[in-house]
Amino acid sequence: MIDWNKIETVFLDMDGTLLDLHFDNHFWLSHVPQRYAERHGVNYEDAHADLAIRYQRVTGTMQWYCVDYWTRELSLDIEKLKEEVAHLIAVRPDVLAFLSFLRSSGKRLTLVTNAHSKSLSLKMKRTELGGYFDAIICAHDLGMPKEQSGFWGKLQTIERFDPALTLLVDDSLPVLRSAREYGIAHLLAIHQPDSKQPAKKVEEFMAVERFNDIISI
Repeated sequence: MIDWNKIETVFLDMDGTLLDLHFDNHFWLSHVPQRYAERHGVNYEDAHADLAIRYQRVTGTMQWYCVDYWTRELSLDIEKLKEEVAHLIAVRPDVLAFLSFLRSSGKRLTLVTNAHSKSLSLKMKRTELGGYFDAIICAHDLGMPKEQSGFWGKLQTIERFDPALTLLVDDSLPVLRSAREYGIAHLLAIHQPDSKQPAKKVEEFMAVERFNDIISI
């Protein structure tokens, strides 16, 4: 599936790519509505409906990924609430073997995530994946989410890479499309970002089910 001789740089997403997206889906779709209902004295169904509208309003923007934004918006301590369900944070199958393979192959390995620094810190602490990377880039530091094609040009200013020799692995189709628009040549989607949900339709991109399928020994 991948000719590793043509790859110098590997950009890896975090949530849904290296980590099971079940944590995030459970957090935003179940845990936050429950705590929101308790905090504001409404029933769970009404809280869920209200939050769905709020989520939709900022989907694909930096606010959607911002812990501080949601703390202000919902009058909830989002950082604390994440810690309440941190036991659900889980590394996807074969990730450690894949990261070790990339390190031993001499590729420049960079984590590129939209996650807020507080979420990133919690997940790196729980998973201990940080030591595998040459660099960790948080989109908040660039002021633009990966979904926007301008993100990749901004990334070039702090993390030089040749798009023709770069692989991006990401579970988000909008992110993969923006990277394709920028000219990143090698793109790989994830079939099943959330282990508790069915596989996604990703026909327009090559996709992987298990990272062991693309490790060349």
